[in-house]
Amino acid sequence: MSGTWVILKKELKGFYCSPSFYMIAFLVSVVLSWSYPIQLNLFSQLLQNYVFQQNLPQQQLNIHYGLFLRHLSYLNLMLIFVVPALTMRLLAEEKKLRTFDLLLTSPVTSTNIVLGKYLAALGAVGGIVFLALSYPMATATLTQINWAPLLIAFFGIFLVGSTYAAMNLFCSSLTENALIAYVTSVVFNISIWFVGIGVEMTDSQTIRQIFEHISVNTHLSSLVEGTIRSSAVIFLLSVVALFCFLAERVVESSRWR
Repeated sequence: MSGTWVILKKELKGFYCSPSFYMIAFLVSVVLSWSYPIQLNLFSQLLQNYVFQQNLPQQQLNIHYGLFLRHLSYLNLMLIFVVPALTMRLLAEEKKLRTFDLLLTSPVTSTNIVLGKYLAALGAVGGIVFLALSYPMATATLTQINWAPLLIAFFGIFLVGSTYAAMNLFCSSLTENALIAYVTSVVFNISIWFVGIGVEMTDSQTIRQIFEHISVNTHLSSLVEGTIRSSAVIFLLSVVALFCFLAERVVESSRWR
């Protein structure tokens, strides 16, 4: 694991010492700083209207559903495009600069390379997710918040971001062009949200259950609502393991070539 640790420290330092990472974080904060006050104001107006309209759905009056879940939906949308920007150079840039050959001849295994770069990507994704979490944390100074559902919801978003990172690392391993890696990664990230559409396209109960099981939206819904389900966690971690394995196979095949 020493090889993994060395690569992890190198890549993590590269992320947090890179102006591009802080530019991405700045753009994320700009979007969230624009959207969060709007959603907060709408939620405040909803509470005020409840005094005059007693028939409003009770779920909308819950700050977790009325404010935080909308905040998370903006974050998830941005992660679809942000994570590829963070991961597209992890392996593609190494190949372009011909440092990938040096990496392959160094005393580290292909597993060390993939794990080190993937864990570094998780560190960068975690920084973006924590940035988004700071907005609800600021709201805690104004009202009482049930922290358990909120933290579980952000844990779910982090797991989805981890899935993006694994798929995008695999895309980066396939090419030496960072732009191609980015575009392919975005396509992968968007496509996994359309898997669940198959539920509406079939009448077979068995096939519907299969599509529901492999739908990211189905698994994320339980997490963002504040409920940890082992099936959701296992499914997302399985997707992470699959794409990390595929990236490792690509790296190993390059070593033999």
